[in-house]
Amino acid sequence: MNYVAAQVPPPVPAQASSGTAAEAKSINDWLMRMHEASKKQAYIGTYVVSSGGTISSAKIWHVCEGNQQMERVETLTGAPRSIFRHNDRVVTFMPDHKVVRSEKRESLGLFPELLQSTDSRIADFYKVKREGADRVAGVEADIVVLVPRDTMRFGYRVWTEQKSGMVVKLQTLDTDGKVLEQAAFSELQLDAPVKIDKLLQMMGKVDGYRVEKPVLVKTSASAEGWVLKAPVAGFTPMSCYKRPAAPSASQGGDEPLQWIFSDGLASVSLFLEPFDRQRHDKESSMSMGATQTMTRQLGAYWLTAMGEVPMATLKLFANGLERKK
Repeated sequence: MNYVAAQVPPPVPAQASSGTAAEAKSINDWLMRMHEASKKQAYIGTYVVSSGGTISSAKIWHVCEGNQQMERVETLTGAPRSIFRHNDRVVTFMPDHKVVRSEKRESLGLFPELLQSTDSRIADFYKVKREGADRVAGVEADIVVLVPRDTMRFGYRVWTEQKSGMVVKLQTLDTDGKVLEQAAFSELQLDAPVKIDKLLQMMGKVDGYRVEKPVLVKTSASAEGWVLKAPVAGFTPMSCYKRPAAPSASQGGDEPLQWIFSDGLASVSLFLEPFDRQRHDKESSMSMGATQTMTRQLGAYWLTAMGEVPMATLKLFANGLERKK
């Protein structure tokens, strides 16, 4: 989809009724336009994230030329970090430790990208309503709320720049509609003169740094001996990876595993590793803004479930996990 040529966004129902084909198409057209705009728009901006009583900010440079995407993110709070993304290659500079981490990732999930997958069933689990317009970082924006149809997921209030459809502000809402987390541009220059070649040069300057290349091996949960006995409504498996274990680890299928699920907007990661009494002493659950985390022992394994979903949803994933071999 050419977001530049797109004019007015497709009509979004003022108050969604359940599951008509026209409604589903309207929601999906709007989501895809928003997704394409966030990928293809050239911009420089500063964005601020408020979550769990903490505020962090970063500056982002983004450009797309043909099928080449390039992004640079500089943290402005906390430990210094420079993150470069060129298509699926992500390079993170950590100057405090003089370490550079280079890895491949299918998706970063960085603001202002909201859509996790082009799942046409999103309309089955969210309804959409308009909330007018507002100005964010000096640009005119339409406001739309994605309201979950059940208590299994959080809602979203989304501000999109009127001409392109790019997300400029995003709130994650709990099941009562209260704001759990907010990410927004505080300043934004659209159609900025960002050059891929210049960013690639910066990405390649690793002199004086120790380069680490973590290896993620693509696999499937069933191949690693895991199954989810009952599906969690709306969430489908997206990918599954394992990290080769350290040399000291025992042999045979005990590499830490990450199994990722999404309903198209929200995502859940299940991390599974061999139980270690020294490190895994206490089962726990924790909330930080929209992100919920819970840990649990599953026989000889330790589960860490994490996602921007209600804790009850994480528990359904944990309760449904079963070891097959």
